[in-house]
Amino acid sequence: MAHSAVSQVSVAVAVPVGSDSSIRRSVFKAHTLSFCGTLRAPVLTLDLSTKNARSKKGYTICMSVQQANSPKVAVSPLQLEDAKEPPLNTFKPKEPYTATIASVERLVGPKAPGEVCHVVIDHGGNVPYWEGQSYGVIPPGENPKKPGNPHNVRLYSIASTRYGDSFDGRTASFCVRRALYYDPETGKEDPSKSGVCSNFLCNAKPGDKVKITGPSGKIMLLPEDNPNATHIMIATGTGIAPFRGYLRRMFMESVPTYKFGGLAWLFLGVANSDSLLYDDEFSKYLRDYPDNFRYDTALSREQNNKKGGKMYVQDKIEEYSDEIFKLLDEGAHIYFCGLKGMMPGIQDTLKRVAVERGESWEEKLSQLKKNKQWHVEVY
Repeated sequence: MAHSAVSQVSVAVAVPVGSDSSIRRSVFKAHTLSFCGTLRAPVLTLDLSTKNARSKKGYTICMSVQQANSPKVAVSPLQLEDAKEPPLNTFKPKEPYTATIASVERLVGPKAPGEVCHVVIDHGGNVPYWEGQSYGVIPPGENPKKPGNPHNVRLYSIASTRYGDSFDGRTASFCVRRALYYDPETGKEDPSKSGVCSNFLCNAKPGDKVKITGPSGKIMLLPEDNPNATHIMIATGTGIAPFRGYLRRMFMESVPTYKFGGLAWLFLGVANSDSLLYDDEFSKYLRDYPDNFRYDTALSREQNNKKGGKMYVQDKIEEYSDEIFKLLDEGAHIYFCGLKGMMPGIQDTLKRVAVERGESWEEKLSQLKKNKQWHVEVY
């Protein structure tokens, strides 16, 4: 179960060395604090209304508030919860919606191979979506293969909840890796072959216009019929996008109709520590909701697997395979998102584990798909 928000206030008072009768016991009043109906021992709290508790006397009053978990953020408009079916293809490629870039921020550290940006797009509340869906983006300019025509649509998984990063239902976020091309012979970058859309988004400035289509996709929608379900999420790189949306909905936002009390278990595979994405958010959930969230990373250039090779996300899955198979048998949902090259290694690992357990992976996979527990979005 998720913890209720419990605040514990501690007060530290620094006083000068030596005796000073102006700081008297009367400054402190003993109170009994109630935590969720449970009585605790009396504690001393500082009565700041007392004239003796003034910093001008040279006493430093330092107050720190520790919280077992932070209060969740209020979101609006709550009418976004009313729809029974997800919105689909509200805007089509021939008539896209013109949104505005709100912000672009580099997400990775200096030692990360490549650049990943967090791009926030203001759609004014006119292109609502659900967690796990995608938008299409039509970059400016004309299609080199079809002169006179716009570029083809590029799909991006949305990395925010339906309320967006500003919690007001007006924005959507993308997690974008800048696609660069290097000539294999010279080793030099060739801008003419760089990714048109990813570079447009990563180079964008607040106020720039962006044409979007969608939303699209149903396979990665977060099933909410059972708020106590288990969700196992496996991401490589920018495949983290839909899972950031899920986790913000579960642990950051106060949604009256969705009170998550199950288990969310995230596996994220990236190159190194500097490549970790949204690590601060995930680490905070781990501190605030230790009974409801697990977070494992595979850093291929910093960690080794048990055979001494590079640590990939499938090696982490193998490490916890008994637990994962048990959770799947109990009805857990499992999600995969990232480059399509991630799936063969993961499938091979799961098949090998199934054989070791005396099970048929083909039969198990068929059952998971039939039960709608298996969700894959790779690109």
